Parts: sequence; C-alpha cells; structure tokens
Amino acid sequence: MSSGAPTHVVVLMGGQSSERDVSLSTGRGCAHVLRGEGYRVTEVDAGPDLVADLRRFDPDVVFNALHGRWGEDGCVQGLLEWLRIPYTHSGVMASSTAMDKARSKAVFAVAGLPVVASEIVPKDTAMAGHVLPPPYVIKPNNEGSSVGIYIVEAGANRPPQLAETMPDHVMVETYAPGRELTCTVLGDAPLTVTEIVTDGWYDYEAKYAEGGSSHVVPAQIPAPIFAACQAYALRAHHALGCRSISRTDFRWDESRGLDGLILLETNTQPGMTPTSLTPEQAAHAGLTFGQLCAHLVEDASCDR
Repeated sequence: MSSGAPTHVVVLMGGQSSERDVSLSTGRGCAHVLRGEGYRVTEVDAGPDLVADLRRFDPDVVFNALHGRWGEDGCVQGLLEWLRIPYTHSGVMASSTAMDKARSKAVFAVAGLPVVASEIVPKDTAMAGHVLPPPYVIKPNNEGSSVGIYIVEAGANRPPQLAETMPDHVMVETYAPGRELTCTVLGDAPLTVTEIVTDGWYDYEAKYAEGGSSHVVPAQIPAPIFAACQAYALRAHHALGCRSISRTDFRWDESRGLDGLILLETNTQPGMTPTSLTPEQAAHAGLTFGQLCAHLVEDASCDR
C-alpha cells in the first residue's frame, strides 16, 4: 500500500448468515492483529447500512471476514467492486462458484479432480425416499461450516425428516469415508496438509468449540497422498479462479490408496478463529497470524 499515513482497513464481520458468530470471531481476531501490524482498523458489522458505512469510513482496503451467504458468495464482493474498494480474498465469480457446491463440483470434474456423485433435488424428494444408495449426505447447496448436514447411514430404512430451515432444494451426495484432510493455498503456493481428528462427524460443534477436534500439522500420511492434497488444492484454486487464499478439504480412504482421496469443497474465505485451520498452517510455514492477515491486506484488489 502507499507510504505515509497507515493504511486504513475496514474489517467486515458479522452479517446476517447462519455463520454470523463465526464471522464475528474471525473479524475481531483479524482486526486485533492488523492493529498490531501497524494498520488503522475500523470494525464494521455488515448490515443494511453497509454502503453508507463504507462511504462514511472511506477505507483504503476492506478485509472481508464475513462467512456464509451474502459475504462469501459474491454478493458483498460485487458491492465492493461497484464502490471500487480493494478487498481481500477472492473476487465475485470465484466466490459465487465456490459457494455453490454443485457448480464448484462441476468445475472440479472438468479439471480432472476427484469428486463423488451428487444430485440437487427438491427437499420433499430427499425426505420421501433414498435418492442415492446409503450411505449418503444431505446438505444445503450454498452453506458453509457444516451447517445443515445430515448423514444417512448404510442400512437406513428411510431418509431423515429435514429441518424447516433447510432450503427448498438440497444436495444429496455419496458419502466419502475416511480421514479428514485439508490444505491451504496462499498466493500461488500450497501450504502444509492438516489431518482433523474428531470423535465423530466434523460438524459445526467440532469445528468451532474448544476441544471439538484436534489437528495434526503436518498430517502423518504417506508422501504421495500429502503431495496429491497439495497439488489438488492448487488445481482447485486455479480452476475456480481464486485469488490470494483458499482452503480445500478432502476425505481419504486409506484402504484405496490414491483412488481413495476425494475433494469435498474449496473455501474461498477460510476461518480465522482461535480453532481455525488456516492460521495453524500459516504458522507451520513460518507466518504469524498478524503476518498472514497483513499479507491478505497487501494482496487486496478489485477485479478489473
């Protein structure tokens, strides 16, 4: 950024999605360390007056710490493009595509990346009978943080009754068994691979509750699988058109070797909470949390 007065960063957080609390945690943590890196920081809870707030605060850069719908799906990115304010993380197209699980999986398949079979069906259809042979997963097509995920076990007589809060159409996806792995891409380089260890499903509670999961960094897996995770994460990053940072999640069935490695999804705005994966991976690569956030600020731009 330009020399002289400290760069003024507005950290967008909160918002109105189901991931509001996670976003507030991410945003407050990022704002704290950015101040320590010498930036002038204003925290903004993204609401109906967001345009007025941004014009009033007149930031040099927006640090997008929003998660979920409206903040991670291209909506706020489009607003920032219109206002011509440089912002962190991916642009409109990459953000909207990555958030749409069906479309991102189609992109991955074209790029030759390993994904499991899935369908988008009406919610009523998913509750009326098995759309796919069990085991399979039912989930919203455009939510993150494992919000609204149902696992239909092998041998289940019928599908679950879905919550009223589930959307009218849902994704039904073949269950990918195995170990939970993830890899962050920063700039144009994959960082390390983490294995996530839980007592059960890596759900919202396991992701964000203290002690909900443990992380093995780097993952203790065979070198070819480790290298494949890094290569696939970078290919996914490029296929979606991501910029600056992303994190790609995998399942690995070790009984099947490389054929057992499945790409689940790519997150264009990885969490930055005290229990989040990306800051741990950056630390393993030699970057403090403050340096990581500063890197994102310095890499901020508008798509042109």
